Amino acid sequence: MAAPLLRLGFPGRRWALGWIDGGSRHRSGAQTGPTSTWARRQSSVAQPSLHMALKPRKGEHKWAAVVGLEIHAQIASNSKLFSGAQVCFAAPPNSLVSFFDASLPGTLPVLNRRCVEAAVMTGLALNCRINKKSLFDRKHYFYADLPAGYQITQQRLPIAASGHLTYSVCRGKKQSQVAKTVRVKQIQLEQDSGKSLHDDLRAQTLIDLNRAGVGLLEVVLEPDLCCGEEAALAVRELQLILQALGTSQANMAEGQLRVDANISVHHPGEALGVRTEVKNLNSLRFLARAIDCEIQRQITELENGGEILNETRSFDYKLGCTVPMRDKEGKQDYRFMPEPNLPPLVLHDSASLPPGADPEQVVNVDQLRDRLPELPSATRERLVRQYGMLPEHSFALLSEVGLLEFFQSVIKETRAEPKKVTNWVLNTFLCYLKQQNLAVSESPVTPAALAELLDLLDSRAVSSAAAKQVFEELWRGEGKSAAQIVAAQQLELMQDREALEELCQATMDEHPQVVMDVKERNPKAINKLIGLVRKASLSRADPTLIKEILEKKLSL
Repeated sequence: MAAPLLRLGFPGRRWALGWIDGGSRHRSGAQTGPTSTWARRQSSVAQPSLHMALKPRKGEHKWAAVVGLEIHAQIASNSKLFSGAQVCFAAPPNSLVSFFDASLPGTLPVLNRRCVEAAVMTGLALNCRINKKSLFDRKHYFYADLPAGYQITQQRLPIAASGHLTYSVCRGKKQSQVAKTVRVKQIQLEQDSGKSLHDDLRAQTLIDLNRAGVGLLEVVLEPDLCCGEEAALAVRELQLILQALGTSQANMAEGQLRVDANISVHHPGEALGVRTEVKNLNSLRFLARAIDCEIQRQITELENGGEILNETRSFDYKLGCTVPMRDKEGKQDYRFMPEPNLPPLVLHDSASLPPGADPEQVVNVDQLRDRLPELPSATRERLVRQYGMLPEHSFALLSEVGLLEFFQSVIKETRAEPKKVTNWVLNTFLCYLKQQNLAVSESPVTPAALAELLDLLDSRAVSSAAAKQVFEELWRGEGKSAAQIVAAQQLELMQDREALEELCQATMDEHPQVVMDVKERNPKAINKLIGLVRKASLSRADPTLIKEILEKKLSL
């Protein structure tokens, strides 16, 4: 029998329909919408750029925007933060709930070692100070999907603090990569809440506690950002770091990475303006749009003589604007208090490790530092250095999950130059993926198949045009190898020079006007003639050899 939904009925009261799949305290009315990789789902709706938003009108002072982020990342762990209940996306409602998750009397929290190690590794990767002693606190408030009436978090003394995150933005006409840095205020461990689904038609709320107690890393960034683009790029870099570390899958489509943005505007040199918070942003595209729209709204409001309220807002992607959720003028008293059932979390390094300590009972920060993998920034530098690729190509290879691994597998199996492999992976393979809206893992073309095709191209067994035909056949996934497709469709490059000379002569005889244009020094005519010969050869002729033969014939 399917696990039941907890049902809260409110007779006579209508609840706004809300998809509450955001952060631990992301509430009704917050729009999420479909998500995927940023490059794959660029909006077709033109949005005013931040440059336009901050550009002063005649006779007015310019505006500056200040943006800070609070990012909730779900820890990649098999069990929850304080209980042994399993963590699994899209499991039947209320099927993964322990007694502690449901807050039954007498149940006590037991800290998950994996979650602690994930927090430490993330802190090290973000250049944070790791606090050897951190504390857990209770944050009290009532909501239906928080059965205990409080959330266990780290308010007073978090596990990591005072770090920084470096990310890159494109600047200038040449779109060169410019490194920027945002400070990391702190990283804290906390438990997630359950999931509330408000049903407007039946005037009721359904509660699913599967997510209650799942471990979260809350990464708080200082207000060092100035626009939606910078915020999205910073979050994207953090997402790549978390995935490289393995501390979070950071899949925004599954709610594993959610962002709250604090935004204000002011005139440079003056005091900072009143800030608003835009909650429940779980798409990079919506994050960028929401921030820029809120900046523009605040500027317009102030220029029209209005005032900015300290409030929480959500982003309506259909309207393309932020909408009010609740005000913050009367600040909620969360009644923070020390968590009485958890002692201070004490970490060690190699120097402070107690003699004879059980390795299973302590967390050694130095050991975790030694286990850190290559981070995205170092990977990009290595790709540029090792393969001579452009920096923007290294960014593109890390833009899709699994694309870098695919590229490296092709490199290992082919004799083709790295630049040619890069071109085919980014311009052909990735293009097909986006057209079909597929992930790299879903590709019908394997690295070995692409490597075989590139070997045929490198050995001049096929032309570039024929290679693209072969790739298209490989994409259909009919089980044939590149060599088999070439043989079946007779796509081999013409090696008989005499036969190619005859084909060139026949093409010239059939198109005397094009030949006349070439002789009259029309620079484009020779390319047209080469194209006609290639068409006649069914793309089996080498363009360089065709050009050589044509030039020789036309010079006679």
